[in-house]
Parts: sequence; C-alpha cells; structure tokens
Amino acid sequence: MARKQDEDDKAPMGVGAPEGSQDRLYRDIARRLMDRINDGTYPVGGRLPAEREISAEFNVSRPTVREAIIALEVQGVVEVRVGSGAYVRRQTSAAETPGFGVTAFELTEARLLFEGEAAALAATNISDEELAELAALVERIGKQQTTELAEADDREFHMLIARATRNAAIVRTIDSLWTLRQTSPDCALLHAKARTAQVKPVIEEHMAVVDALRSRDPARARAAMRTHLGAVIEHLLFATEEEAIERAKQAAQDTRARFARSISM
Repeated sequence: MARKQDEDDKAPMGVGAPEGSQDRLYRDIARRLMDRINDGTYPVGGRLPAEREISAEFNVSRPTVREAIIALEVQGVVEVRVGSGAYVRRQTSAAETPGFGVTAFELTEARLLFEGEAAALAATNISDEELAELAALVERIGKQQTTELAEADDREFHMLIARATRNAAIVRTIDSLWTLRQTSPDCALLHAKARTAQVKPVIEEHMAVVDALRSRDPARARAAMRTHLGAVIEHLLFATEEEAIERAKQAAQDTRARFARSISM
C-alpha cells in the first residue's frame, strides 16, 4: 500500500522524541488539549484545530497528534466526525484524571519486538507441517470476504508461529498482546478506523515471513517479521490519513453544492 508520507511520519515510533518516548509525547499533548478544553479555549461544540496546526504548534509529529486525539475520543471528550474534524463533546471535572490505555501504535511496537524474536526462534524449530499450515492460512486470508474474518486468520497465523517456538511463555505473551488489541479501547478504536479505511492484512508480507521461516534462517525470519509489523504501523497511519482524505472529499462536495445553490438562485 503505497502513499506519500510527511517527513514526520517516517519514524513511527519513538524516533526523535524527547527522552525517546512517543508514549509520553502523545499523553502530554492529550493533557494539554484537555486543559484548553477545560479553560474554554476550545469550547464545547467547537472544532479542534486541524491536525497539522496542532502538530506545528506543539512541535510534535502528526502521528503523535493522532494518538492524542484518539485518546480523547476514547474518553468521550471529543468526537471525530468523518468529513468535518474533531469536535469537543464535554469538559472534564477537576477531580477527573485522564485515563490512557494501550494504543495501537504501542501495541504494534511491542509485537514487533516480541514477535520478531519469536520468528527467529521458530525458524529453528518449525515443522514442515506447520509451514504448510502457515501457507494455507495466508491463502485463506487472501480469500476472506470480510476484514474481520481475515483478521481472525491473521491472529491464527501469528499464534502458529508463536507455538512453533516450543516455548509456552512466548505463546502466552504473544496471545496476551493479541488479546490487548481487542480489549484496549484505544487499540479497538484505531483498528475499527483501519477497517473502515479498508486496511486488510497484506498477503505478500505474510508470505515473506513464511519463506523466511522455510529457509530455517533465524536472522532472515526475524527481519521478515519486523518488516511486516513495521508495515502494520504504516497501515495504521494510513487509516488515519484516510479520514483526512474523506474530510477533504466531503468539504469539496459541500463547496460544489453551495456553488450550485448560488448559481440556481
């Protein structure tokens, strides 16, 4: 899935962030936006500034701003309207502490670290039968009619690799990461946006992992898995960009309709 990236989107996790923490950045931006909502700078019912404006003002990347807005959306502080922007729904009370879950970007970064090493270990232990099953899963992912079914097969693909490590602790760890994807409100929201944007598991990326495992080369398997999960982060970024595209399309349609009404008068 090719797309032109902003320079600040090219390092999706932690690169160039103060103290090396994108996590702290997005939470800090969410709190600062919440402060402005509470002091009336951004009034209830009003629209937040555009993502690019917030990014420029706070000198952070646009992915950081997206995570901050998603965190506020999960908490019911803002509402993101496709084709319009993010609107303030409510102020928070003085006693209310901002809550933050695991974000989809944090989760995928953790998966990249754990599943990359799991793939390296699996390369030395995986059986021919398991390799055949992985290839069959990739084929099935490509044929699924819905994103939800493809995602279920995707989970089984990754869990099969975890089981091929022959390490129960690794299996439990990776299973818990996948469970977080469904149970963390922040993760669930962004993955729902990805489904709306028609972002699906990419067959070529999965086959590259299978081929690397088939070579029995741990370094190659690690690299293939890390490349795949790095691409997942890019796909999630695309999902939020897709919303911006839809907003632009809607704005253009509104402009055309307004001019058409003016001409007919």
